[in-house]
Amino acid sequence: QVQLEESGGGLVQPGGSLRISCAASARRFRTYAMGWFRQAPGKEREFVAAISWSGDSTPYANSVKGRFTISRDNAKNTLSLQMNSLKPEDTAIYYCAADESLVAASMRETDYECWGQGTQVTVSS
Repeated sequence: QVQLEESGGGLVQPGGSLRISCAASARRFRTYAMGWFRQAPGKEREFVAAISWSGDSTPYANSVKGRFTISRDNAKNTLSLQMNSLKPEDTAIYYCAADESLVAASMRETDYECWGQGTQVTVSS
């Protein structure tokens, strides 16, 4: 199993940008499919973005498409999410997820075995 630790969350004004990261402990990080999910207060956790182990597949939720970019650095065992044009409805706890058995990027929460503790992102003026 891999241990995941998110960082980079915080308070940002509407229209602003923020980059959050996820550090992974696995030696075989490059073989893991990764994803970002988020949970807003009073709502269920939802898919944000995912990336295949190779990085050639990056599906996004419609609500963030064109504003968020997921990327991975296999040399540094790091997953990132660049968030631009942030909106108040992007406020949530953002979770990093990983799974070594996935052969492609997945939007399904149940496909991921390993999860981080989350980082809070608040978009407010």
